[in-house]
Amino acid sequence: MEWRDEGIIIGVRRHGETSAIVEVMTRAHGRHLGLVRGGRSRKMQPMLQPGNRLDLIWRARLDEHLGTFQAEPIELNAARLFDTATAVYGLQTVAAHLRLLPERDPHPALFETLALVLSHLEDSRAAGELVVRFELMLLDELGFGLDLSCCAATGSRDGLVYVSPKSGRAVSAEAGRPWHDQMLPLPAFLDRRHGVSADLAAYEQAYRLTGYFFGRHVYEPRGMAPPEARAGFVAALRRAMS
Repeated sequence: MEWRDEGIIIGVRRHGETSAIVEVMTRAHGRHLGLVRGGRSRKMQPMLQPGNRLDLIWRARLDEHLGTFQAEPIELNAARLFDTATAVYGLQTVAAHLRLLPERDPHPALFETLALVLSHLEDSRAAGELVVRFELMLLDELGFGLDLSCCAATGSRDGLVYVSPKSGRAVSAEAGRPWHDQMLPLPAFLDRRHGVSADLAAYEQAYRLTGYFFGRHVYEPRGMAPPEARAGFVAALRRAMS
């Protein structure tokens, strides 16, 4: 068995005395692991860092085997991403989210979005928006997508200020007013039609929104806790924008 693909490293762990098991998100083969022989050498270690983008050849005798990676660098992002807390926690957050996906299940749109997120993580404002949009996309890929396009009660596309915690659908200000205390706020910047920029309060509302649905649909049913890195990312975002 053999294939060639681009991959972004989301995790590395040591294997034996000299090798490493590398976890990547690939364009066509999803989240995939492979052994890199000599991966702990002085030459290989700078390349095998989370956030780096590689050209990969995977080989194994059988498809279900771990297999080995032959890797060449395409884009070395790790040094840049380790410069700020926002970037470090942001990378750890999206990596943890990707581990919610079945291994080897292709998600090409998530791969492209991951590459976009990594290219802007050191910019706190851009990172704040891109990571939450990544979370919304991931919820959709997991089968729990939110419908923020129109009001669940009236069908209107205007005046959307709430999200129903039951249905995950947007609700207008008028329709949701009687249930204001039970609704989740919908930050205006998540509606791309309006081109609204976000402040810190809007980002915090957005992360409470996605966090609620991750907890309800993903973490609680699986008996998991949210990744600590996500709280670290929101805290780093708060410090950077305060």
